[in-house]
Amino acid sequence: MAFEYPETLKYLDSHEYARADDDEGIVTVGITAFAIDQMGDIVFLELPEIGDSVEKGEKFGTVESVKAVEELKSPVSGEVLERNEALVEAPEQIGDDPYGDGWLVKIKATDLDDLDDALTADEYKDQVGG
Repeated sequence: MAFEYPETLKYLDSHEYARADDDEGIVTVGITAFAIDQMGDIVFLELPEIGDSVEKGEKFGTVESVKAVEELKSPVSGEVLERNEALVEAPEQIGDDPYGDGWLVKIKATDLDDLDDALTADEYKDQVGG
């Protein structure tokens, strides 16, 4: 199965993606279509509260499927501005539009340079086998 990896996003090898708004310093974080496919049916999602601080590379939540529980890692340090309440209530919908309505949190980044070592779409595709 071929997955979409938008070129406008940055990717972590732990399968999160980041979309940065350079003007505002806000980073939207979600998980990739590949990760959702590998996990199977998602049954539970734990996200931080608005106002919580997150650290680059550290756990900010968990996603639980019928197969496994996976930690979610933050691509940047900063403060949580929003969390996707619709997905907390209905986590099974995360796969419907992972790069659109399937976002998890929006973070006011302390420094967008945190994304400098994230993967490009092509690098991520190579990592997960196309």
